[in-house]
Amino acid sequence: MNIINQLNGESPVSAATKLRRLIETPGRLLVCPGVYDGFSARIALQVGFDALYMTGAGTTASRLGHADLGIAQLHDMREHAEMIANLDPSVPVIADMDTGYGGPIMVARSTEQYIRSNVAGFHIEDQVQAKRCGHLQGKELVDTEVFLSRIRAAKAAREKHRSDIVIIARTDALQKYGYDESIARLKAAREAGADVGFLEGITSKEQGRQAVKDLHPFPLLLNMVEQGATPTISVDEARGMGFRIMIFPFVALAPAYTAIKKSLEKLKTEGVMGTSKELTPRKLFEVCGLEASMVIDAKAGGKAFEKGP
Repeated sequence: MNIINQLNGESPVSAATKLRRLIETPGRLLVCPGVYDGFSARIALQVGFDALYMTGAGTTASRLGHADLGIAQLHDMREHAEMIANLDPSVPVIADMDTGYGGPIMVARSTEQYIRSNVAGFHIEDQVQAKRCGHLQGKELVDTEVFLSRIRAAKAAREKHRSDIVIIARTDALQKYGYDESIARLKAAREAGADVGFLEGITSKEQGRQAVKDLHPFPLLLNMVEQGATPTISVDEARGMGFRIMIFPFVALAPAYTAIKKSLEKLKTEGVMGTSKELTPRKLFEVCGLEASMVIDAKAGGKAFEKGP
């Protein structure tokens, strides 16, 4: 909540409400970098993005050390999302919710837990429970009615808690059933209560433009996974195509792999790390909120940092 709202005695706007308003802003494309842990989220916040995306693939890799094959479950995803969403509660976080982790009752429970965790929005898909990354081959899907039951259950939970959490309906039908079936599923999801559509694995820019046109005014999310099924599309191109949200699941995870591997290889072969002089422990801790923690201690009358951190 900003200082003006505090002085006027206004209630804070929830992250979910803020996300909803950002999506509804005419002509705006909301760019959400994919973050996979607290450190990557802190860096994205430091850079100054308006919203973040908690990647399910990145969560599974960083939290469990496994590939994105439906291994992470509700407790893994919810705990991770809650941590990220509360590093700065004013910045909306969109989180992966996979399939909802069960039938309608479980989807409703998952939605309720995401709401309580300050998650601003989530996407839920039409793969079977033993799902996999949307940019891998061999995906299996549930039928449309099961998919819609997931959307309805999420909508009911949102209404029960009087929340503005944004429901994003994702279909992976493009790979197996083609474009027409995918669009039909997203139109049905919109009628069932979804706020945003997500056509996974778009294979061309022309297909993306057509999807935006065919589903208008239903806002669409573009998933930009470089080296995946979708060709590289820039932010400016996506804005011109009419997408309303753009997520980059691997924007932090991929370069982290490259940098970490290079540093470890240097240690193994040369016996030193070779870290840049400016990357002191204090600098890294400052990224993680050191100064804010020092202020809290001082305001509370603590003396832990009288001589500095």
